[in-house]
Parts: sequence; structure tokens; C-alpha cells
Amino acid sequence: MAQQRTLVLIKPDAVRRGLVGEVLARLERKGLVIEQLRMRTMDAPLADAHYAEHVGREYYEGLKTFMTSGPLVSLVVSGDEAIPVVRKLAGATDGRKAEPGTIRGDLSVSNQQNLIHASDAEESAKREIDLWFAA
Repeated sequence: MAQQRTLVLIKPDAVRRGLVGEVLARLERKGLVIEQLRMRTMDAPLADAHYAEHVGREYYEGLKTFMTSGPLVSLVVSGDEAIPVVRKLAGATDGRKAEPGTIRGDLSVSNQQNLIHASDAEESAKREIDLWFAA
């Protein structure tokens, strides 16, 4: 068993739509552990740090505007192979193409407003957890 920790963001669209409980329930039903949870609004400097690899790309300003548009929920989630497990639960980035049974496949019809962010690797998970849950 490879225990991992990952960052999950329940994005502003999910909060606005009242889907926080649904997303949390899916994570917990899968057997993942929610270690930390915080509701906050992402500010511009945090958006730039979190999405550093996207800054300057044509779509970034729209992404930043969306992600800073209202409260979101940040989580540290752990469990066996938590990173790939959470990404599989989330589904493909574009909700219109995500498989039924996934969070995005069942609840999203957007590429950008796609309800959830999940770290893609151990290195990014550590960096993102440190950004969101620094002391």
C-alpha cells in the first residue's frame, strides 16, 4: 500500500451550486481520509502561485477570474494511491467528456467550471498542500 496525500479544491462553481457535500461524500465513500478542510476565497497572488505553470497563457486570465470569483473548499486528502484515485473520481477535465460515475461526468458540462481540482503528482501535491495549508 502506497499512502499518499493530495490537495483537492472544490471550486467556486461547486460551492455556488451546493455540491460541496456531494463531493466530500464521494471522497469519503471511496475510503479516502479528509485530513484538513478549509473554506476560503482564492486571491490573485495565490492563484498565480497555484497555477504558476499557466500564468501568461491565453486562457489564464479567465481561469484566474473564475477561481477568485467566490469561496472554495481546500482539502488535504489521504489514502492508498490517493493521487490517482482522486483524479479518477474527478474524471476528465472537460465535464462534457468525463465518464458517467465521475464527479465531473455526473455534475459538470464545462471545461473550466469543472467543480474540482486534484493534484496530478506527488511533487505538485506537496507544493500545493504547502501553498494552501502553510502554518
